[in-house]
Amino acid sequence: MHTILVTAFDPFGGESVNPALEAVIALPDEINGVEIVKQKLPTSYGEGMCLLLQMLETERPDAVISVGQADGRANITIERVAINIADSTIADNDGGIFTDEPIVPNGPAAYFSTLPIKEMVNDLHQAGIPASISNTAGTFVCNHIMYAALHYAAVINPSMKTGFVHVPYLPIQTLSKPNAPSMSLENIAKGLEIIIQTAIR
Repeated sequence: MHTILVTAFDPFGGESVNPALEAVIALPDEINGVEIVKQKLPTSYGEGMCLLLQMLETERPDAVISVGQADGRANITIERVAINIADSTIADNDGGIFTDEPIVPNGPAAYFSTLPIKEMVNDLHQAGIPASISNTAGTFVCNHIMYAALHYAAVINPSMKTGFVHVPYLPIQTLSKPNAPSMSLENIAKGLEIIIQTAIR
């Protein structure tokens, strides 16, 4: 393995920060001899997928790990599956709202992550970082990007490993959200580094 592309979204939903982006920025440029290419994606169904596919063509990475914010989740959650649907009650950062819209017309109903998700959770637990497997990436832009990357791998580059990781709010984001769970940036970034190390191994 020579290159891993790690993506994260810009802030959305009225937030001034996105913990996924902050944690990805904090990652080193190289982990265990593998180049880490970091890319910010717009929280936009169309623009986000367009930039992702452009990066996949340009970088031809051995793996792509996309990262997003999941409010209400207390730990790092590694997604098992992406479904072929865009359906949201809130707008993306371009004002887009989709209802029961296929991401890839006539594409498979779903794709499973090709990352070693259980090993990743085990390694995070060994490091004392709360983590679990999630069976839903939602139907917003996070799921959109996960499905797009897995579809690209299935059709264009079958050897590329692909998956998605959701991370909690940062503590500063919960000041106006009583009882909302959060995790420190240090632990989120450490967790992502462990996830990458597991993927490389």
